[in-house]
Amino acid sequence: MREILRVATSRREELIDITPRVRALVGASGVRDGLLALYVQGATAALMIQENWDESVQDDVIDFLRGIIPRGVWRHDAQDGNGDAHLKSGLVGPSEVIPLIDGALGLSTWQNIFLCEFDGPRAERCVVCTLIADHG
Repeated sequence: MREILRVATSRREELIDITPRVRALVGASGVRDGLLALYVQGATAALMIQENWDESVQDDVIDFLRGIIPRGVWRHDAQDGNGDAHLKSGLVGPSEVIPLIDGALGLSTWQNIFLCEFDGPRAERCVVCTLIADHG
């Protein structure tokens, strides 16, 4: 089964919690056990599993990446001014795989799934969600 989540972003850099939407998709699928593969389309976005309790962690992630990958100093900036966004998305990565256990995401209590926007705002980011059922 494959679904596409469409997510609007509102800032140049932000982490957006997509966990509730992913949980709803898994629940509607009826898949009890297997794997969920998530992949964000676009060269300046990424996916990350991160703490969900304290929003400062999300701000810390953005601040950390800004510190190690500053804006405006990359050769690609001569093309469209987003060289840092490409490097950040490449470092974080476009995908995550999560086990499905008894119909639920196999995340720990403090983990959620975040879409990482590094070149927003965007009217639409697409996250491809592929559920693979274990028929064992």
